[in-house]
Amino acid sequence: MRKGMEERRKELIYKLMIHTVNKTVEQLMKLTLKELETEYKKIQNDCHPHSDAGSIHWIYKT
Repeated sequence: MRKGMEERRKELIYKLMIHTVNKTVEQLMKLTLKELETEYKKIQNDCHPHSDAGSIHWIYKT
């Protein structure tokens, strides 16, 4: 399980490096997995829906 958590941390750090200009790699490496996920969710909310961080969710309303 530890290996999976480290892989998730690396993935989130990579994605945050692409979308974040106010934090360095060293700062991101010091964050916990929970903190990284929180930062990533903030980026997803602000990101354009056609980017790789987000996606379009179709809702059918009548």
